[in-house]
Amino acid sequence: MTESLSQSGTDFDAVYQSVKQEPFTVDIEQKALDNAHLMNDTVRNFVWQGITVVVKDHKTKAPKTILENIEGSVEAGEICALMGPSGCGKTTLLNVLARRDVSSAAKIDGTTVVNGKTPSLGAFRRLTSYVEQEDALIGSLTVRETMHFAARLAHKNSLTKTERMRRIDGLIESFGLRGQANSIIGTPIRKGISGGQKRRVSVASQLITAPKILFLDEPTSGLDSAASFEVISFVRQVAKRNNLIVIASIHQPSTSTFQLFDKLLLLSGGKSHYFGTVEDVEPQFESMGYPVPLHTNPAEFLLELMNIDFASHQAAASNRLQEIERAWVNSPKAIELSASINAAMNKKDPLSDTKPSKRNLPIILMTLVHRSFIKSYRDVVAYGIRVAMYTGLAIMMGTVWLRLKTDQNAIESFTNAIFFGGAFMSFMAVAYIPSYLEDHATYVKDRANGLYGPAVFMLANFIIGLPYLFLIDVIFSVIAYWLGNFQPTAPAFLTWIMWLFLDLVAAESLVVLVSSIFPNFVISLALTAFANGLWMSVNGFMVSPKLLNVFWRYVFHYIDYQAYVFQGMMVNEFADRVYSCGAGCSCMFQTHKVDSCHFSGLAVLDQYGYKTGETGKWVGILLAIVFGLRLFGWTALWVRK
Repeated sequence: MTESLSQSGTDFDAVYQSVKQEPFTVDIEQKALDNAHLMNDTVRNFVWQGITVVVKDHKTKAPKTILENIEGSVEAGEICALMGPSGCGKTTLLNVLARRDVSSAAKIDGTTVVNGKTPSLGAFRRLTSYVEQEDALIGSLTVRETMHFAARLAHKNSLTKTERMRRIDGLIESFGLRGQANSIIGTPIRKGISGGQKRRVSVASQLITAPKILFLDEPTSGLDSAASFEVISFVRQVAKRNNLIVIASIHQPSTSTFQLFDKLLLLSGGKSHYFGTVEDVEPQFESMGYPVPLHTNPAEFLLELMNIDFASHQAAASNRLQEIERAWVNSPKAIELSASINAAMNKKDPLSDTKPSKRNLPIILMTLVHRSFIKSYRDVVAYGIRVAMYTGLAIMMGTVWLRLKTDQNAIESFTNAIFFGGAFMSFMAVAYIPSYLEDHATYVKDRANGLYGPAVFMLANFIIGLPYLFLIDVIFSVIAYWLGNFQPTAPAFLTWIMWLFLDLVAAESLVVLVSSIFPNFVISLALTAFANGLWMSVNGFMVSPKLLNVFWRYVFHYIDYQAYVFQGMMVNEFADRVYSCGAGCSCMFQTHKVDSCHFSGLAVLDQYGYKTGETGKWVGILLAIVFGLRLFGWTALWVRK
């Protein structure tokens, strides 16, 4: 494995030397950094002091300290581990250091500085990248495509297309992904790359933007010891070669993985019990009376020492932990650390806080649409299954309501078919939830790293759905409409397609809204299904709008997109059609055609209170509902930062 890493590093340098003699290193890639509007000088160090986070306890409502007076310093080229038992505050600290939201009610104190200065949030975002614990990757894209779109969306560099491709090739080579470059990430249906390779892709896709500080949240989560070593090894190689600062929360690393880190911050109960080099941790704890046993993984020993949740004697374990904390705070190394942090905060290097060039939103929009398009035709979960599902639904509907006759006995069947076609096409939009949640997870990651905002994401999502929804609409209508013997004219058929298309667009917009507010599959599924059940109940079919009570009519009926689709389809079918009264000429509706043993379909519409000539008004209301759903969806994305 060592030979493999060495070879990858050599290739990495060779590739970046070829990019106009401007490799990925901070020292000589000055032109690329200037174009990116990043800091004009080398990021020398990243220091934090007095980090304290207090939240309100959910049960007692009393203040609860999550982190207390945490400090540390990481130099360029170093990789630092945040380690401690579960619930010690690792992820909270990582989020504070990365200047991400911790909790809406959290009170955060302390200082974080880069080169002795506190950059603005915009400048800090342009300096840093954050890799989530969960791999927020689009499963139907290949490794190369994932890197390609990350580079196109990034505004931290302004490389040409040729330079961008060389950089992508270099990172793929450096992270040992050359053999998997054209393999998909993996979906629930199609197997892709391994877990360790996914972690490497997650890290590499953030490094494509040439950050100076990289935050990793549990980069080895879910990986075995070999894969964990592999991921951290590649990160260490890149950090050393490019003076990159890496801060990673990590849980129970193996001995070999633990030794790859330069520095360690050991947490327990939100308090610091050690900060320093990994080489000095064993002597430090030995001096405090806790030597690491021979042939024992130091990381496991330290975690067992810090974890008192499962101690048989809680009081004794708690006292032991307090003694370790006091011993560390009063140790010469802790005092030396505080002095070095104060010195680093007073030694200020000039920082460039130049604002980045104005983003080209049309290009970002086109990039997102392109990425979604690849996913849409490659991932059968996105639209393939829905096309098959709607086709089956059309065949079922067409054969159940097969060749309905134009007599009064078929009036109820026609009405039932219209309701079924519109309502169940809308209801089946819940199948879009898994695909949207994957896109949403990618959006959350990209937005947190400053790549794009909710407006362009929402617009791209809307655009890419339109052609597929129209295709579903046409396939369903061609089968169900003509088998059912609805009004056999071209204008009526095209009007049916219009109503069904608006129905699908509104239903998908509802899915996007609910899933944006509650990005959880089970919750989104339950709420969307409930909403569709509500729309079915008040759309005018179950209970005539004339009879629907005031509350349901004015609160829900008038904002029910299914109601406008249903009445539009009803007018389309009955307004210009004449029906036979059947044997005995006993007409169920008395119209001017009763003498000829027929009646006009207008009588059916009158029973529901529907008027003709209002198609334009209903279409306008439907478009307003779609716009409103998308606007609320955008608001939900904007609020959930």
